[in-house]
Amino acid sequence: MTRAIPRFTRMVSTLALALALAAPPALAPVFTTPAHAFFGGFGRIVYDPTNHAENLLTAARTLEQINNQITSLQNEAQMLINQARNLASLPYSSLQALQQNVQRTQQLLGQAQNIAFDVQNIDQMFQQDYGNLSLATTDQQLIADARSRWENTVGGLQDAMRVQAGVVGNIDTNRAEMSALVGESQGATGALQATQAGNQLLALQSHQLSDLIAVISANGRADALTEAERATAAEQGRIQRERFLAPGSGYQPGNAQMFN
Repeated sequence: MTRAIPRFTRMVSTLALALALAAPPALAPVFTTPAHAFFGGFGRIVYDPTNHAENLLTAARTLEQINNQITSLQNEAQMLINQARNLASLPYSSLQALQQNVQRTQQLLGQAQNIAFDVQNIDQMFQQDYGNLSLATTDQQLIADARSRWENTVGGLQDAMRVQAGVVGNIDTNRAEMSALVGESQGATGALQATQAGNQLLALQSHQLSDLIAVISANGRADALTEAERATAAEQGRIQRERFLAPGSGYQPGNAQMFN
C-alpha cells in the first residue's frame, strides 16, 4: 500500500508529458496551407471554397479527437486518484489498547484464589474439600474442612468482585476507542480506511464480549462455590447428628469425691 502513492505520481506525470507531446502535432493541420489551393494568372491565389470547407472539417475532427484524448487522460488521472485513496491505509489503530484491556482481565482471572479456572485443579480441590464425608472423620478434621470450604467461598466472591471492577475500569478506555474509531470511519477517504475502521470496531465489540464472558464466569464460579459449600455443610451436619444420636455404652455409675 505504501507504494501506491509514488506509483500514482509517476503515472500522472507520464500522462501529462504524453498530453504535452501529443497536442502540437495534432493542431498542426489547422495552420497548414490548403493542399488544393493554386495560383491563377498574374500570381493571384485562386480560392477553392470546397477545399477550404474540407480543411475546416478535417481541423474540426482533429480538434474533437484531441478533446476526446484530453477527456480520456483526465478520466484516467481521476481514476488513479480514486485508486490511491482507496488503497490508503487507516492511520489509527486501537489494537494495543484493546490488547492491554484483555491482558488485565486475564490477569484478574489468573489470580483466582484457592480453586483456579483449571479443570484439573477444580477436580483435585473438590475431591479434597467437597468429597464424601466419613463418619470416621474426627471433629477437628470436620471443622478444618468446613473452614477451608468457607475460605474458598469467600475467595470466589472476592475474585468475582475484582473481575467486575476490572471490567468496569475498561469502560472508559472502550468508550474513548469507540469514539476515535467512529470518527476515523466517518472521515475515511477510501474504501480501505472505512473497512479497517469497521474491523477495529468489530474487534472492540469482541473485547467487550470477552469482558462480559469473564464477569459471567467469575460470578458463576462464586455461585458454584457457595452451593458446593452449602451442600457439603448439609452432609457434615447429617454426620454430626448421626454421631450425636448413635447409641453408646450408656450411663456407667462411678465414685465421685466432693468437698474435701
